[in-house]
Amino acid sequence: MAEGSVSLEEVKTSFQKFAVHGDTKATGKEMNGKNFAKLCKDCNITDGKNVTTTDVDIVFSKVKAKSVRVITFEQFSQALTELAPKRFKGKNKEESLQQLYGLIVGKEPANIGVTKAAKAGAVDRLTDTSKYTGSHKERFDDTGKGKGKAGREDIPDTSGYVSAYKGSGTYEDKVKEA
Repeated sequence: MAEGSVSLEEVKTSFQKFAVHGDTKATGKEMNGKNFAKLCKDCNITDGKNVTTTDVDIVFSKVKAKSVRVITFEQFSQALTELAPKRFKGKNKEESLQQLYGLIVGKEPANIGVTKAAKAGAVDRLTDTSKYTGSHKERFDDTGKGKGKAGREDIPDTSGYVSAYKGSGTYEDKVKEA
């Protein structure tokens, strides 16, 4: 990449993308500390050695106004000017700032490691009637269709002529045997 090839407009585009990340009410003109830290992490400005997350937080606090919790693009540029010499040691201020801009340009907030919505596998597994056991199994027929009330309650057999007579239609057989 040639020196001085990165324009502030390109950096501003990335700034706006990160500024609105995760905030539905954000306009893209101001960035909060969380998103500034995310930009630094996603664009590899924080490297764990020369620039740590603590450095990023300190610089953010330094450039923002006392009573607010966000920074403008101008303050963002100031913050980068402070971080650049730390990130690229041994380079002059202008060179290190250009390299820092190079890391930021064209980047968008990464959604790597963001929790995805769970697949419906658990629901399918829990509603598979073929895996039911015990009393739950009796509530469904062979096709997996529920039996309704018959599956939930013991319905007494009232087919005999005396209540609680179990064996309707067996009287004739008993009489013939005798």
